[in-house]
This record gives sequence, C-alpha cells and structure tokens, in this order.
Amino acid sequence: MKKIALVSAAVLALGLAACDSASENAAEDQAQDVREAADAEADAMEAQAEDVRAAGGSEATADAMEDKADVVEEAGDTKADAMEDNADKMDAAPE
Repeated sequence: MKKIALVSAAVLALGLAACDSASENAAEDQAQDVREAADAEADAMEAQAEDVRAAGGSEATADAMEDKADVVEEAGDTKADAMEDNADKMDAAPE
C-alpha cells in the first residue's frame, strides 16, 4: 500500500512539474538543496550527540546537541518552504 501511495505521489509530482517554468523548477531545486544541506548538518549533529553518549559524556550535552540539530533542520525546512512558495509565485505572476 505504501508503494502505491509513493508511486501515485511521484506521478502527481511529475504531472505538476510539467506545468512549471524552467525558472520555477530551478528555484525549487535550490530549495531542495537547502533542505538537504540542513538535514545533513542536523544528521551530523545528532551523530555527534550519539558519540557523546557512547563515550559516557553528559546526557545534558547530548540532549542540547540534539535540540540544536532539530532547530537547524526546522530552519532549513522553513527557508526551503519559503523558497518554494516564491518559486510557485513565479508562474502565478502575470507576464
């Protein structure tokens, strides 16, 4: 069932992408790059937190690192969402 939903979402996304301009697609690609970079940074921070725990370090320090990772990921998502919203407006604007 999960695969069917994923395939359906992919088909829908491809159909919508066909309606987008090249500049909108480029802006959306940049937004995705921002999102992926933030996710990678957050993942690295979470791995560091796990290393602190594995080394017997402070639980409070590890928790703080994970909290900061959550903030980084959320900030990346917020920035990427704003970039995507601006990209959507590109095609909505009258020429």
